[in-house]
Amino acid sequence: MSDRNAALDRARTFITLLVLINHSVVAYTAFGRFYPNHYLWSSAPIVDSQRWIGFNLLTLFNDAFFMCLMFLLSGLFVAGSLRRKGIGHFLRDRAWRLGLPFAAMLFVLMPIAYYASFRLTGSPLGFFEFYVANFKQGIWFDGPGWFIWYLLFLDLLAIPLVYFTPGLLDAINRLSLKSAQRPMLFAGVLAIASVIAYVPLLFEVGAVRWFNWGPLQVQLSRVAIYGVFFFAGMGIGAAQLDQGLLAKSGALARQWYVWVLAAALSFGALVFLVNFRRMRLSNLPGAPPFWWQSSYGVIYALACTLICLAILALFLRFAQSEKSIFDPLRDDAYGIYVVHYIAVLWLQYALLTAPLSAVPKALIVFAGTLAASWGVTALLRRIPGAKKVL
Repeated sequence: MSDRNAALDRARTFITLLVLINHSVVAYTAFGRFYPNHYLWSSAPIVDSQRWIGFNLLTLFNDAFFMCLMFLLSGLFVAGSLRRKGIGHFLRDRAWRLGLPFAAMLFVLMPIAYYASFRLTGSPLGFFEFYVANFKQGIWFDGPGWFIWYLLFLDLLAIPLVYFTPGLLDAINRLSLKSAQRPMLFAGVLAIASVIAYVPLLFEVGAVRWFNWGPLQVQLSRVAIYGVFFFAGMGIGAAQLDQGLLAKSGALARQWYVWVLAAALSFGALVFLVNFRRMRLSNLPGAPPFWWQSSYGVIYALACTLICLAILALFLRFAQSEKSIFDPLRDDAYGIYVVHYIAVLWLQYALLTAPLSAVPKALIVFAGTLAASWGVTALLRRIPGAKKVL
């Protein structure tokens, strides 16, 4: 790891673990709803009768930032990889690294995972009949695979950006270099871009609607903000990564407490708005009032920006040591992301009737999922050539 920023590798692993945690607890949130007649419309594939309101706060916190941070981290080395490999090699690499896992999730892993949810509908269909019927009806299960196909899409958009409009990438990189000692510069631009990317779509399509085109699914209101963070990452990593915003000893790392406080305040404002709608506006017909929706959109984009920067600041400040608890997972983190959903859903399904409260169930699901998906990934990576994929 000597030629890389260890903190960023560890941050990437940390976000993968947050994904597992989020998927492990969402079955036990207080807002969970399961609809047997339309099970794909449920709040989660598995919804348990045991609930804990603390998981509402945890899932809201994760939802506020962690996918945007994944896109930012994924974009860091794209420009350098594209310039080094050339378009042809880059596309082959992305096809192996992203296209093949997405296809495996779409045709094998996610149908197995979602069959656990389907069984809660009371239908007598066996797995093979379930599998065939869904494809005949054009029903696709992306699960966490939506991130992979959308990342591949953004990688494709990166090609013309690098080769035909390099000035934009250079401008982002210059801003990153100027922000090494003044991170507020980058934070301000990123926050403004995030507001512009998110708020209009929020008004147009709402917060929860998903884009569905065959097997391609993504939360529609966030398609642009994900792109903002991905291309921000590309610009930061385009040149002199360790001398810009994410410098190991830069102001972002030194002032970590400022960014943590700012993130906490913005998230507190987001929690207030969400709870205000649930407590005071839930009975109103139609869309929320303009003032609430505009406030929510701006605060969400701001909180997303500040939490991402706070997480990066913490890792830059405290995760540069020779060893870390995240290091053993580093090489397997991507594979864990790809395969974990089967373990999550079937463990949640198996625990539905267990005489346990929500917190022990969630802990069992998380521990079991991490162990199973890590073990499977380690075995898969022993197959010759598998490390190019996972």
